[in-house]
Amino acid sequence: MTLPLFRPFPGVRPIPERAADIAAPPYDVLNSLEARALAKEKPWSFLHVSKPEIDLPLETDPHAPEVYAMAARNWARLKEAGMVRQDPQPCYYVYRLTLGEHVQTGIAGAASVTAYLINRVRRHEFTRPDKEDDRVRQIEAVNAQTGPVLLAHRPIAEVEAIVARVTEQPAAYNFTAADGIGHALWVIDGAADLAAIQAGFERQTALYIADGHHRSAAAARVAQARSGQGGPLAWHNSFLAVSFPIDQMRILDYNRVVRDLAGLDLADLLARLDADFEVKPSLVPYRPKARGRFGLYTAGRWFELVLRRQPRPGDDPVARLDVSLLTDRLLAPILKIGDLRKDSRIDFVGGKRGLDGLMKRVDSGEMAAAFALYPTSMEDLIAVADANQVMPPKSTWFEPKLADGMVSAPLE
Repeated sequence: MTLPLFRPFPGVRPIPERAADIAAPPYDVLNSLEARALAKEKPWSFLHVSKPEIDLPLETDPHAPEVYAMAARNWARLKEAGMVRQDPQPCYYVYRLTLGEHVQTGIAGAASVTAYLINRVRRHEFTRPDKEDDRVRQIEAVNAQTGPVLLAHRPIAEVEAIVARVTEQPAAYNFTAADGIGHALWVIDGAADLAAIQAGFERQTALYIADGHHRSAAAARVAQARSGQGGPLAWHNSFLAVSFPIDQMRILDYNRVVRDLAGLDLADLLARLDADFEVKPSLVPYRPKARGRFGLYTAGRWFELVLRRQPRPGDDPVARLDVSLLTDRLLAPILKIGDLRKDSRIDFVGGKRGLDGLMKRVDSGEMAAAFALYPTSMEDLIAVADANQVMPPKSTWFEPKLADGMVSAPLE
């Protein structure tokens, strides 16, 4: 039996009156100290499951065995206290995110591990074994997938029609988190709607991982470790995901800051830049409005950098990304930063922090210069994934982000 690409599942989710207390930011956007502060006096926060080191002494290694054991205890405590309950039958879940004027509405379901392994669920990033190991141990400890993978799909007319009808009704829960992101969830359990949604996704050539490469890779490892247990439809052969139409998703800029100018003073730097960039002083903080344009902030001054030689549409999909062009034409040849994964002289600032976030890093003296980039597009992401290539590190910052704890997928 072939596992469907994206199927309904019997989710474990908060009781409505506790949803706002339980749902929490994704495990990987907070460090342990931030998680401790956020979960303080919030005994039902999902951070006790996703960041369980917060319930152990400060000096505890976040990857120690007792951390995963604590995750299992806290997950069991949520269930035993009746704070979360499992739906009696497989469902899809409509998940809506709202941040300011931006609204995106997707479907939570169980994506096929087999499809992931054969590249029908396509990725665009490398993963790190240590981060995969962490998620494998967490999944095994709680025997569930609690961190959803963010997927993207081409718009599906019949699915959008069902979503529009369902969301006319009151949500199972609907709240705004402390960070200003609105989260709403509706349950779809009617047989006809379930069949139509599954069929609509089945006609998709591919789904695309937007965020959650380590979660999906870990789920695949768990499935392989449990191979032969429970048959092809066993829940460990799928992974928890929320898929949104690509035209609703928003990628913010992912900017760069560097610790030094490789021995150059400002005049030397500007002279070196002239070969590949038209350099224009800017009297105000400069946010690029188009591809091939970059903002440079250093020594209290902003500059607009415009590439003299723009990439062509047929160029390699990775090489033509602005994040690649900045590295290939500036960071590597001029500032001697080539390996973005390993070089300690470079750091990354998500667009959510704005240009002020870049200026603060430089004005504090921590960094020597900052570079503001135009955001990578969803079509760029899809082109890279379809070519079976990977983007440079820190190429995409998706906002708003899914919460952990809205709905989880048990493996049994």
